[in-house]
Amino acid sequence: MNQETRAGSSWDPIGLQLGTRNLWSWLMRLLSTQPEWLSTKMKFFLPNVELDSRDEPPNPEQRVVSQLQMLHAQGQATWKSFIHCVCMELEVPLDLEVPLLSTWGQEDELGTGEKPRLGPQLQHGLKRPHQGCGSSPRRKHCRKQQLELTRKYLQLLRTSAQRHCGDGVPKPGPTFGAHQPYVPPILQWSRATAPLDPREGAVLGDPKTEDSTDVSLQDLFNFKAPKGPRVTVLLGKAGMGKSTLARRLCQKWAEGQLDHFQALFLFEFRQLNLITRFLTLPQLLFDLYLSPEAGPEAVFQYLKENANRVLLIFDGLDEAIYPCSSKDTLGPNGSGPALTLFSALCRGTLLPGCWVMVTSRPGKLPACLPTEAAMVHMWGFDGLRVEEYVSRFFSEQPAQEVALAELQGNGHLQSLCAVPALCQVTCLCLRHLLSGNAPGQSGALLPTVTQLYMQMVLTLSPPGSLPAKSLLGLGEVALRGLEVGKVIFSAGDFPPAIMAFGATHSLLTSFCIHTDSGHREIGYAFAHLTLQEFFAALHLMASPSVDKDILTSHVTLNSHWVLRTRTRLNLSDHLPTFLAGLASPTCRPFLRHLAQRNEAWVGARQAAVLQVLRKLASRKLTGPKVVELCHYVAETQESELASLTAQSLPYQLPFHNFPLTYRDLSALTSILEHREDPIHLDFEGCPLEPHCPEALAGCGQVETLSFKSRKCGDAFAEALSRSLPTMGNLKTLGLTGSKITAQGVSLLVQALPLCLQLEEVRFQDNQLKDREVLSIAEVLPRLPRLRKLDLSRSSFSTSTVLSLVKVAVLCPTVRVLQVRETELIFLLSPLEDTAAELQRAPDPQETDGQRKEAEDRRLTLSLSGNQLEDEGCRLLAEAASRLHIARKLDLSDSGLSVDGVSCVLSALRTCQALETLHISLLHRTAVLTFTRELEEQRGTQERAAFLDNLMSPLSRELPPSSRRIRLTHCGFQTKHLEQLCRALGGSGHLGHLDFSGNSLGDEGVTLLAQLLPGLGPLQSLNLSENGVSLSAVCCLSQCMSALQWAAHLDVSLESQQILLQGGKRGRDGWMGGSSPEFPAKAHFSGFGQRSNPRSFCLKECQLEPLSLTSLCATLEQCPGPLEVQLSCETLSDQSLDTLLQCLPRLPQLRLLQLSPTGLSPRSPLLLADVFSLCPRVQKVDLRSLTHATLHFRPSEDKEGVSCGFRSCSLSLEHVEPLCCLLSKCDNLSQLHLAENLLGDDGLRCLLEHLPQVPISGSLDLSLNGISREGVWQLLETLPSRPRVREASVNLGSAQDFWIHFSKRGETPQTTLRLSECSFGPEHVPRLATSLSQALQLTEITLTRCGLGLEQLALLLSLTRPPAGRLCLRVEEPWVGRAGVPALLEACAQASGNVTEISISETQQRLCVQLDFPRQEENPEAVAFRLAHCDLGTHRSLLVTRLMETCARLRLLSLSQVNLPDTSDAGCLLQRLLLALSELRSFRLTSSCVSPESLVHLAAGLVHCHHLEELDFSNTWLSEEGTRTLMGALQGKCRLRRLDLSQLLLGGSTLAMLTQGLSHMTLLQSLRLSGNSIGDVGCCHLSEALRTAASLEELGLSHNAIGDAGAGHLAAILPKLPELRKIDLSANGIGLAGGAQLAKSLALCRKLEELGLGFNALGDPTALGLAEGLPQHLRVLHLPSSHLGPEGALSLGRALDGCPHVKEISLAENSLAKGVPHFCKGLPQLQRIDLASCDIDNQAAKGLAASFTLCPALEEILLSWNLLGDEAAAELAQVLPRMGRLKRVDLEKNRITACGAWLLAEGLAQGSAIQVIRLWNNPIPPGVAQRLQSQEPRLDFAFFDKQPQTPRGT
Repeated sequence: MNQETRAGSSWDPIGLQLGTRNLWSWLMRLLSTQPEWLSTKMKFFLPNVELDSRDEPPNPEQRVVSQLQMLHAQGQATWKSFIHCVCMELEVPLDLEVPLLSTWGQEDELGTGEKPRLGPQLQHGLKRPHQGCGSSPRRKHCRKQQLELTRKYLQLLRTSAQRHCGDGVPKPGPTFGAHQPYVPPILQWSRATAPLDPREGAVLGDPKTEDSTDVSLQDLFNFKAPKGPRVTVLLGKAGMGKSTLARRLCQKWAEGQLDHFQALFLFEFRQLNLITRFLTLPQLLFDLYLSPEAGPEAVFQYLKENANRVLLIFDGLDEAIYPCSSKDTLGPNGSGPALTLFSALCRGTLLPGCWVMVTSRPGKLPACLPTEAAMVHMWGFDGLRVEEYVSRFFSEQPAQEVALAELQGNGHLQSLCAVPALCQVTCLCLRHLLSGNAPGQSGALLPTVTQLYMQMVLTLSPPGSLPAKSLLGLGEVALRGLEVGKVIFSAGDFPPAIMAFGATHSLLTSFCIHTDSGHREIGYAFAHLTLQEFFAALHLMASPSVDKDILTSHVTLNSHWVLRTRTRLNLSDHLPTFLAGLASPTCRPFLRHLAQRNEAWVGARQAAVLQVLRKLASRKLTGPKVVELCHYVAETQESELASLTAQSLPYQLPFHNFPLTYRDLSALTSILEHREDPIHLDFEGCPLEPHCPEALAGCGQVETLSFKSRKCGDAFAEALSRSLPTMGNLKTLGLTGSKITAQGVSLLVQALPLCLQLEEVRFQDNQLKDREVLSIAEVLPRLPRLRKLDLSRSSFSTSTVLSLVKVAVLCPTVRVLQVRETELIFLLSPLEDTAAELQRAPDPQETDGQRKEAEDRRLTLSLSGNQLEDEGCRLLAEAASRLHIARKLDLSDSGLSVDGVSCVLSALRTCQALETLHISLLHRTAVLTFTRELEEQRGTQERAAFLDNLMSPLSRELPPSSRRIRLTHCGFQTKHLEQLCRALGGSGHLGHLDFSGNSLGDEGVTLLAQLLPGLGPLQSLNLSENGVSLSAVCCLSQCMSALQWAAHLDVSLESQQILLQGGKRGRDGWMGGSSPEFPAKAHFSGFGQRSNPRSFCLKECQLEPLSLTSLCATLEQCPGPLEVQLSCETLSDQSLDTLLQCLPRLPQLRLLQLSPTGLSPRSPLLLADVFSLCPRVQKVDLRSLTHATLHFRPSEDKEGVSCGFRSCSLSLEHVEPLCCLLSKCDNLSQLHLAENLLGDDGLRCLLEHLPQVPISGSLDLSLNGISREGVWQLLETLPSRPRVREASVNLGSAQDFWIHFSKRGETPQTTLRLSECSFGPEHVPRLATSLSQALQLTEITLTRCGLGLEQLALLLSLTRPPAGRLCLRVEEPWVGRAGVPALLEACAQASGNVTEISISETQQRLCVQLDFPRQEENPEAVAFRLAHCDLGTHRSLLVTRLMETCARLRLLSLSQVNLPDTSDAGCLLQRLLLALSELRSFRLTSSCVSPESLVHLAAGLVHCHHLEELDFSNTWLSEEGTRTLMGALQGKCRLRRLDLSQLLLGGSTLAMLTQGLSHMTLLQSLRLSGNSIGDVGCCHLSEALRTAASLEELGLSHNAIGDAGAGHLAAILPKLPELRKIDLSANGIGLAGGAQLAKSLALCRKLEELGLGFNALGDPTALGLAEGLPQHLRVLHLPSSHLGPEGALSLGRALDGCPHVKEISLAENSLAKGVPHFCKGLPQLQRIDLASCDIDNQAAKGLAASFTLCPALEEILLSWNLLGDEAAAELAQVLPRMGRLKRVDLEKNRITACGAWLLAEGLAQGSAIQVIRLWNNPIPPGVAQRLQSQEPRLDFAFFDKQPQTPRGT
C-alpha cells in the first residue's frame, strides 16, 4: 500500500485533472512490465529526449511515471496516438480497452487546439539554453580554455551521433523498421578524381564485411591528395541506401573509425527546407544541429582553424526546394538560405578546407556544385550482396537455406533484391510466406514491386482481416503530402488511430525538427519516400472520393532531367509505377476488399490506368521515358500491353547520358520478350550498374548491342561475358570507350567463341595493350560469321603488328587487315562450314588446309607508316608474291628510295597475281594490289567469254590479266631507264605503264621508245609531265607503225599530258579517262578490225606548215584505219592549206578533226575545195570556225558527200565563190549553211546560182535572218526550179528554212510548207499568183501564217492554176472556233472543183483539195438536185454555191467537231448531202452529235446511194441516235468500208445492223471494236457475215465474245475468201476458243494481219497457229497471250523465212528460253516487239544474230527484260550492220555503264539509229550524262524522245 500510495501521490496532478485515477494506476502497472516497449515508444514520440539511465529515477514505477508525464506534456495528439498504440500492441483486457479509448482516445476529453506543454525535462531534452551564436559580444578565452570547450563539444557531437545514428533497440516481429543487417552497396566513381583507385568502375565494400570492421568507408575520401576534390557527390536512385550510408558514416565516426575527422555534421535537406530565414554558418552548425554547452565562438574558431578535419554531410540534395546559383557569393560572416550556405561550403568560401559529402538522386544537379566534385554512383546490390543480405537477415540455418533457395530459383525476385530497400521488404515478406507455402512458391507471390509492397501490408495486417480504414487513412495523408511536396508531417496531420498504426508497424519515423522561430518540434515521415508513394497510390486506386480523371492524371512519364531546385518538390517518381502495378488483375481482390466495392468498380479503375498506358506506349519516347514505361508495363503483368509496347519500340533504340540499373534493363528485357522483330540497343554515355548486363541474359530480340561509356570496367565486362552466350540472335557487339583491363578482356575472350552468330565486334577506344589486342584477334578463327572486328585506338607495339599480320594470314576468313595510325580493323568474309568445324580451334600444323583456304580468298594488308626502307620493302614484296593471299599491300611512307624501286620491281617480276603497283616517291606512296584468284575469276571470265569471238587478233595477244605499274613523281631521268626496263621486262604480263611526273625529257622519251619492244605488248604508256617537246611526239608517233599494240597516241603538249594506248582505249576515250563504273577487267574491245581505228590526237600545240608536213610524213607509215585530231589556238590559212595538200598521201585516214582550233573566215572556201583535192572526202563539217571535221570513205564507197558550214559568218560575198567551188563536186548530197549571215540578198544570190550546184539531197538555210521577202523570192523561183521536191519555211522563233531536191528521173512534184509568215490581207493576191504559177506545186500547208477566214476565202477564189490538183491545208487557231457552216462557206469560194474537205476542230486544221480547171456541171442536173433541197432559208445562197463548187466532192471528213441542237450545221449538212451525187466517203469521227443533228444527217445519208465508206467511230451517240443511224444504213448496198467502233450496240440496234449487213455484199472492211457485242451478238453477226464474200478486214477487238463467240466466228471465217486482216484482241478468248480459231485461220489463205493479243490463248493455240500459218502473213500481234517457251519457239520456226512478214509482237509473254530465233531470216520485217518477255543474256545471243537476218528492221522493242552488258555487247556488234534500224528500246533492263558504252561505240560505227532508250537501267546519272553528251542518240530520260523523221521523207 505504501508503494501504491506513493505512486498515487505522484499521479495526483494528472489523475485529479482527468478524474481517472483507477485507469492511471492500471496503466502504470501494465507499462512497468513492458520497459523495452515503452522505451521504443518514447524514442518514436520523443526522438530527441535523452533517456540516460543515470538521469532517470531508480524505481521502475517512478521511471514509468516520468516517461508518461513527458508523453502527456507533448500534447493531445501525441497522447492519443500513444493510447492507441497501447491498445493495439499490448494485451489490454476489453473492459479496460474501451474506457482507455473513450477517455483518452477521443478528441473531446482533453479539448481541441490545446498547445503542447513542455515540462522541465522535456524542455531540457529539446533545447539547451545558450546564447545564440553571433547575438552577443564575443568573449575572449585563453587557448587552454578554448581547447577544453572544444573537447567537450566534440565529445558531445560523438555522443549525439551515437544516440541518433546508432543501431537502436532491436524490435521483434516483421515490421518495416525493425533492425536490419547492413551489407555495403556497390560504389563506382565516374571521374578520374576518384580516391585511392583511379580505375573506373572501382567497387567499394566487401559484402561479407562485418559491421564492426567496415573500413571501406574510408575510401570515399582521398586524404592522400592535398589538392584533390573535397566535395563528394553520392548519386543513387531511390532505395539504393544513400541515407543509410550517410547515417552509417555518422555512426562509424561516432565509434571512432573515421579518425581523420574530428567533427561530423549530418543535415537533411528535407528538414532544411523548413527553415526559410537567413542563417550564418555558426547558426547552421549550432542552432540547427548541436550547440556547445559554452563558448560557441571559441568552438567555431577551432572548427575554422581545423576545417580539413571537419566533415559535413548533406542528405537529399534532390529534395532541396530553394534554387541556388553558381554566381551567389557569401562572405565568411555572411548569412543566407541554407542552400546558399551549402554552396559556399562546396566552393570553399565558407569554412575553407572542410570536407563536404552530399547525396542525391540522379538528374541535373544544381549549378552550385563545383565541377571538380568527385561523383560516386551507388548501385545497390549484385547477386553476391543479395545472398549475403539474405543470409544475415535469416540468421537461423533452416530458414536461411530455404530463403536462399527461393531467391536463386526466381529471376524476378533477384531483380527486385538488386535495390537494397526492396531487398529488405522482400526478406520481410519471405519470413512471413515461407512458413505457409511449399518450397518454390513463396517467391512467385512477389512478381512485382507493387505486389511486394502489397504483400508487406498483408503481412502487417492481422490474420483474416485487412485494416482498410488505417491503410486508406495513411494513403490520404501520403497523397496530400505528395501533392504539396510535403514529406515531413506533424502529429496533427495524422488521426490518432492512423498514427498508432504507423508507429506500431514502423511505417512512420519520428525526429526532431527546427522551426523558423528557433524552437524544436517533433516531425513524422514515412519510413521511406517510396512507401509514401505506395500508400498514395492505394488511396488513388481504392478511395471512392477519387474519380477516374484524377486517378489517370497521375499516370505520367516523369523526365529524369528535371532540375530539382523548384519551390515545390516533385516527389511522385514511383507513384505511376505503383498505380500501374495496382492495375494488375492479381491486385483486384486486394483492392476490392480495401475499397469495399464490387469487382466491376475496381476493374473500371484498373482499365482506366491501362488505357493511359496504351496511349503512352504508342508515342515516340526518349530513352529515359522508355525505361520508365517498361517499368510501368512490367508492373501490370498484362501481356497484351507488353506486346503493344514492345512492337512500338523503334528498330534503333538509343539510351544516352542517364544512369541505368540492373532493374531498368530487367524491365526492358521483360518487355522485349514480347517483341517479334529484332532491335538495336545503343547505350552511350550512360552510367551503368556494373552487373546490369546480366539482365539481358537470354534476350533473343537484341540484334545489336552497343555500350560506349568510360564507366564500364572489368566488373561490367564480367557481367557482359555471362550474358553474351545466351543472346542467340546478337549479331553486333560494341564496347567502346571503356576502362576494361586485361582481366575484363580475358573474360570477354572466353565468351566470344560461344557467340557463333556474331557478325561485328567493336572494341575501339578501350586503350587495349599488346596482350589484350592479340588475345582478341586470336579468337577470329572461332567466330565463323564475323565480318568486322574493330580494335582501333588501342596501344600496341610494332611486334604486335607483325603478330597481327600472322593472325590475318593464318585465319582463312580475314580479308582486310588495316593497321594505320590509330586504326586497327579486321574485315572478314565468313566461310560456309559445318557447326563442328566452326567450333573447333584452328590447328597450326594444317599447312595444306591453310594453303587451300588461302588460295580461295583475298587479304588486304595496310602497313603504311613503317620505316621499312629498300630492303624491308623488297622482302615484303617477295613475301607477298609467295603468300598468294594478298589483295592489297600498302607500304606507303616506308622510306623507299629511287634505287629501291628497281629492287621492288625485280622482286615482283615472277609474281603472277600482281595487278597494280603504284609508287610515288614524292608523295611517299607504295601500294601493291593483287588479282583475284582463279576460282574467283571464273564468274567474270564466263561473263566475258561471249566476247572472245569479237576480239581482234591484236587484242587476243594481250595477257588475260595485265598488270598496271605506276612509277609517278619519282624523279627518274634518262640514266635510270635501262635498269628500270630490265626490271620490268621478262614477266610478259605488263599492261599499263605510267612514268608521269618524272624528268625524262626528249632524250629519255626517245630512249624509252627504243626500249619499248622489250617490254612486250602494253595497253597504255603514260609519259605525262616529263618536259617533252614536239620532236619527241613525232618520235612516239613512229611507235604506232613499229609496235603492233600501239594504236592511240593522245598528246596535250602545253599541259604535258602524253598517253600512248593499245587497242582498248575506247572506254577511257568516251568517259574522259578511267572511271570506276567500268570494272578493270571488263574491257570490251572492238567489233572487228574496223571498229578499232588507230588514232593520233595532238592538242595545245602551235602547228606551222613545216611541222605539219613533218608530222604527216610520220603518219604516212602508220597502218590504218587512222583518225587524227589536231587542236591549237589558231591555224593559219597557209597551215590549213598545207594540211589539206597532205591528205591524198594518207589513204588510211578515216577522220580528221580540227577541234577546238581557230580558223579564219576564208577557211570555208579552202575546205569547200577539198572535194577536188581529195575525192575520198565524204563529209566536211565546219562549225563556228573552231570545229572542223572531215570524214573519209574507202575508195570503193560511192555514196553522196555532205558539206556543212554552220555559224561561219557567211554572207552575200561568200555565196558566189562557194557555189563555184561546190559545182566541181558532182555527187553533193547535202549542203548545210545554217546560222550564217546570208539574209534575203544572200538567199536571192544562192537561188540564182543553185542550178550550178548539183545538190541531190537537201539544203539547210535555217537561222540566216531571212524575212518574208525571202519567202516571196522562193515562191517566185519555184516555177524555174522543177527539181525542188519540198520547201519548208518557218519565220518564227525556230527560223527553219529547208529545201529538198528530187533525184534525177523523178516526176516533178513540189510540197510547200509555210509557218508563221505573218501574211496580211494585202499579201493574199501575191500569194495566190505565186501559187498559180508554180505548175509542179501539188500541196501547200499554211501554219499560223495570220490568214483569217475571209483571207482564206479570197485565197481560194484567186488561186487558179491552169491545170492539175492542188491540196491546201490551213492550220490556224480560229479553225477550231469558226464552226462547220463557216468553213464550208469559205470552201464554197474556191475557183476550182472541190473534191475533198476535211475539218478537225481540235487539231485546228482545214484541208481542201481542188481540181483545175473547174468543170461546170450540166444546168439540168443542177436544177434536178436543187429541186430536192429546201432553199427557203437564209442558207439558200450558200447551199447553191456549195452545190456548184462541191458538185464533184468525193470525201467529206469531220473529225472532233461539235454538232449541237442550237447549230444549223446539221440542217446544212443534210441539204449538202442531198446534193452530193458523187460523194463516196463520209466520216464523222470522235465528235459529239445531238439527236436532232443526227436526224438531219441520217436524212441526208439516206439519199447518198453511192457511198462506199461510212465512219462514225468514237462519236458519242445516244441510244436513240444509234438506232437512227442504223436506219440510215439500210439500203447501202455499195458500202465497202464501215467503222462503228465504240458505239454502244444493244440488242435492237445490233439486230438492225446485222439486217443491213446481210445486204452489203460488197463490204470489204468492218470495224466494230469496243461495241459490247458479247457472245450472243457475235453469233448473230457471224450469220450476217456469211454473205460478205468480199470482206477483207474484220475488227472485233474489246467485245468480250469469249470462247463461244470465237467458235461462231471460226465457223464462218473459212467462208470469207478475201479476208486479209482480222483483229480479235482483248475478247476473253481462252484455250478452247483459241484452238478453234487456229484451225479456222489456217484456211484463210489470203490473211495478212492477225491480232489475237490480250487473250489467254496459251501454247496450244500458238502450236495450232504455227501448223497452219498463212503464207501471206505480214503482221502478227500476240501480246499478253499467255504464251510460253514452247509456243514461242513453234511460232518462230513457222515464221522463219516468211517473205512478207513486216511486224511481230509477242510482248508480255513469259518466253524465257523460248525466244524465237531465225535461221533463214525475215527480209521484210520492220518491227519486232518482245517487251517484258523475261529475256536474259543467254537468250539475247541468238536473238541478236537473228536481227542481222532481217535487213529491213526499223524498230526493236526489248524493254522490261533481263538484259545485261552481254546482251548490250551483242546488240552493239550488230548495230553497224543494220542500215534501216531507227529505234531500239532497252528500258528497264540490267545494262550497266559498261553496256551503255558498248552501245555508244556501236552507234559510232555509222549506224542510222535515231534513238536507243535506256531509262531505268543501273547506270549512275553522272555516267549517263557523260555518255549522252558524247552520243545524243542514247536516251536515259523517263519520257520517250521520239525519233525525228528526217526532213524530206
